[in-house]
Amino acid sequence: MRVNIINLPFKIGQSVLAFGSQTKNTVCFAKGSNAYISRIHQDLSEPNDFAGFERDSRDFLKKKPRMIAYDPHPEYSSSSFALRLPSFPEKAFPVYHHHAHIGACMAENGIKNQKVIGVAFDGTGLGPGNAVWGGEFLICDYLGFKRLAHLRELPLAGAEKAILEPWRLSAFWLYRVYGNGFSKLKISWLRKLDVNKWRLIKDAAQKGVNSPMASSAGRLFDAAASLILGKMRAEYEAQLPRELERLALRWTRDDGRETISVYNFKIRKDAEKYVIDPAGAFKGIINDLKAKRPKEEIAYKFHLSLAKAIEKMCVILSKRKKIKTVVLSGGVFQNKLLLEMSEYLLKRADLEVFSHNKLSAGDASLSLGQAVIAGFTPASILARCEVNKKLVRG
Repeated sequence: MRVNIINLPFKIGQSVLAFGSQTKNTVCFAKGSNAYISRIHQDLSEPNDFAGFERDSRDFLKKKPRMIAYDPHPEYSSSSFALRLPSFPEKAFPVYHHHAHIGACMAENGIKNQKVIGVAFDGTGLGPGNAVWGGEFLICDYLGFKRLAHLRELPLAGAEKAILEPWRLSAFWLYRVYGNGFSKLKISWLRKLDVNKWRLIKDAAQKGVNSPMASSAGRLFDAAASLILGKMRAEYEAQLPRELERLALRWTRDDGRETISVYNFKIRKDAEKYVIDPAGAFKGIINDLKAKRPKEEIAYKFHLSLAKAIEKMCVILSKRKKIKTVVLSGGVFQNKLLLEMSEYLLKRADLEVFSHNKLSAGDASLSLGQAVIAGFTPASILARCEVNKKLVRG
């Protein structure tokens, strides 16, 4: 089995085998100062990919790990496989998705245990209380995390269908901004909207039917890309955001100005957390579409506006928590334009910034994060995380 070896910034207390995610899955075995990461298994829902995952997992099991780590999402095949092994180690440690993202980036960059501002932007992942997360600002280290800010939640109308039909997300943002009157906006995107289907979806979402609330940066990109590109559907996840990035990269200024206006991502305090609301950004996108601004410019402005919102939120948290280190992870940061803009702005704000340079920012590095978080955790905490094998095997 071919593996990718990562030298860790500390020694693992007990050898651990981490089983990764559902898509772009890897398996990671960590012992001592090294982590060994398997090849990528693209989608464990596919028989061939799951067979590869199972082979690599069993190869690592021959090394007799003392504990296992897994994502607590109840529908991840990787986690179900791990917890149903007939001879898995006594200690089974759940690691939340976005904590694992930040932990992976910290370990890859040789960061020892310290508090960081973790910006975890991806499609979706499970947070505490079965909440659907994906646009998170965490204060965390290897031992734990606290969610202090996030993107405003939106119903994923139709759940997984929203990924390949991003018009559902766009319509909900327009509904939030303009109410039912959004159908009268003079934009070409609306000519492609099935109004009757929208009404059915809106009614179902308002009743809480198959429409989980999610704070997802990936789905935010889907919604914006659908509007700007004028496309209602995608062939695969993140297709339209990738097209939006390519479009943004084609924009060049021709008026000689050094600055560009940005869309409004409003930050408001909600109890102990901050919420970043993109509603103003969608209003700005609509205004630019109505004014027939170049789509390349609109795409660029959206990227820059989100990067500035990331900077502003991190500066607020840095001042509040006296933390100067920012870690960027999650599949949305595979968008190089957004990543470069964010890094530039954060460094200009006198913050130390880390991102992935050896592994993917997406879920392929998740098993590393699971392994180092579980491996760093003291035995006193691990003792409370032991799993009753009879219950797990059902």
